Amino acid sequence: MKKIIAQSVGNTFLLMAAQFVLLLLLYTGLRIGFYWYNVALFPRVEWTDLIPMLWGGIKFDVVALLYLNILYILMQSLPVPFKYAGIYQKIARYVFIVTNSLGVALNLIDYAYYPFTLKRTTGTVFGQFANEKNIGRLIGDFLIDYWGLVLVFIALVYLVYKIAGLISLKRPIWMSWAFYGTQLALLLLVAFLFIGGVRGGWAHSTRPITLSNAGDYVKLPEEMNIVLNTPFSMLKTLKAIQLKEVHYYTEEELDARYPVIHYPADSITFKPLNVVFLILESFGKEHIGALNKVIDGGKYKGYTPFLDSLVQESFTFTRSFANGRKSIDALPSIITGIPSVGEPFVLSIYSGNKTTSIAKLLGDKGYETAFFHGAPNGSMGFSAYTQLAGIKHYFGKDEYSNDKDFDGIWGIWDEPFMQFMADKLTEMPEPFFASFFSLSSHHPFKVPEKYQGVFPKGPLPLHEPVGYTDYALRQFFEKAKKAPWFENTLFVLCADHSSVSHLPAYQTQANSFAIPIIFYRPGGEWKGMSDKLVQQIDILPTVLNYLGYDQPYFSFGFDALSSNKDNFLVNNIGGVFNFFQGDYFMTHDGIKPISLFNLKEDALERDNLLSKQPLMVDSLDQQLKAFIQQYNYRMIHNSLVVE
Repeated sequence: MKKIIAQSVGNTFLLMAAQFVLLLLLYTGLRIGFYWYNVALFPRVEWTDLIPMLWGGIKFDVVALLYLNILYILMQSLPVPFKYAGIYQKIARYVFIVTNSLGVALNLIDYAYYPFTLKRTTGTVFGQFANEKNIGRLIGDFLIDYWGLVLVFIALVYLVYKIAGLISLKRPIWMSWAFYGTQLALLLLVAFLFIGGVRGGWAHSTRPITLSNAGDYVKLPEEMNIVLNTPFSMLKTLKAIQLKEVHYYTEEELDARYPVIHYPADSITFKPLNVVFLILESFGKEHIGALNKVIDGGKYKGYTPFLDSLVQESFTFTRSFANGRKSIDALPSIITGIPSVGEPFVLSIYSGNKTTSIAKLLGDKGYETAFFHGAPNGSMGFSAYTQLAGIKHYFGKDEYSNDKDFDGIWGIWDEPFMQFMADKLTEMPEPFFASFFSLSSHHPFKVPEKYQGVFPKGPLPLHEPVGYTDYALRQFFEKAKKAPWFENTLFVLCADHSSVSHLPAYQTQANSFAIPIIFYRPGGEWKGMSDKLVQQIDILPTVLNYLGYDQPYFSFGFDALSSNKDNFLVNNIGGVFNFFQGDYFMTHDGIKPISLFNLKEDALERDNLLSKQPLMVDSLDQQLKAFIQQYNYRMIHNSLVVE
């Protein structure tokens, strides 16, 4: 870029205007790159659809750039003579380079991270990784795996450096009261433009721009991530989300439409079975051959031969879904029965609410309780959560106490840690509740050296470690079935969330949450398949019903064993609700429906029925509003238990 020499009353403002335009062009290029890098995840977006997205994205880029450059703007706008000094301008240029390089880095990180979360990174990421002891190693591993993006980052930082030095400022020849008056007027103009820019307009009725405003430029909710940029998403979610009460129904109407207090049958008898939850990292339903028999004309085998065999001896749901897309969402959903809405429950201002959990309810029945996770204690905040959930014993990398089985990044390899868990369970008094959370099927997608080349690699890096964890499960069950507690145990296997997809059938908004939920009772007492809709928060009431739990309890979920089929599924990502009921799938922004699909007839979500089936839209809308009212009220008033 050719350097321009500016010497006028408004030269600093000319500098900022030119730089701002170039930064907007840079962010537009980053947006195009984000789409190109993740094009497989946006199968219905054509290049022509990008035009309104790119245009709408400017509004979000303006907000992000104004916030990132607030110090630089202030430095260049002050009506003072020393701002033309060489050292002052040098400091200002460094501020410009550092802050805008950070913005570039955040956008590039989401090139790689988006396939795992299906949303732009938000401010909750700081809480999510706050307790990681090996954050340096994780960053180093990321930089190695995505070296191409590192090179792009270096090139773009150089571009930012050139933009910073675009204009060479010279002190104006005359600096009278008129000069300072003009500078002050320009400062006030910048302040006016800044306020309008960060709000998205100047009208009194204009609400400050938020993530949901990206919906104005897309056809489907997932496409909003093209319109957004990562610095905006993070800045707008740094402040904790505060739910608001809504009043769509009277209390009586609400409890009739969506009851959350579960009462036992009169003649129920409690069976004190052991209960073991096996939560599998990134084990999306896509990877399990037994749950995808229609794929490739029945030839698809998947990557989990042991789980395939276990499905034949278990009770399994063919339409089962996660309530979130991150590990930090999974535990509250599965163990406490609380889905995350807007932000992870454990990071929200309501995380201190008194809650029900299956560990507490069974603990009241005399159960011993434990949680197993091979990562360093404190990782992902699991140890803090399990304590709040009433789990008495935590077994992590510290308790395993043998670093020869450390994978070097996340924790203890799944196979040895599951053997350790089997031994600990044998030492525990019965009845017991225990939960395990695997970790080996996680980025950077490695397996122990002795298993190199043993498991199919498949088209995705995730497939090989999925095969390894499946093998670890086989070894665990081989050991467990010899233990005295095995025959008296109910096992529940599910994923924490789905992950990167390869099959087109799983690259839809609905199926991006599809996971296995499997109930295994040794001895073949409980076998079969059901097409009933089931979600993670349904696990708690389903298990309690199977055990014959004889006390009332609170749960947002449904009993999957109930003969009723009016249950629904709900998850929330990026502020958008995904709502399932019957054969229908609706997306909703919390105020109004956005799309409607009949998944039985249109599994790939190509025919939006929003304007074609108004009665169905209204029915689902009313049911979702019951969930929102119940959820918000219960969270705000700390009413998540039966008093």
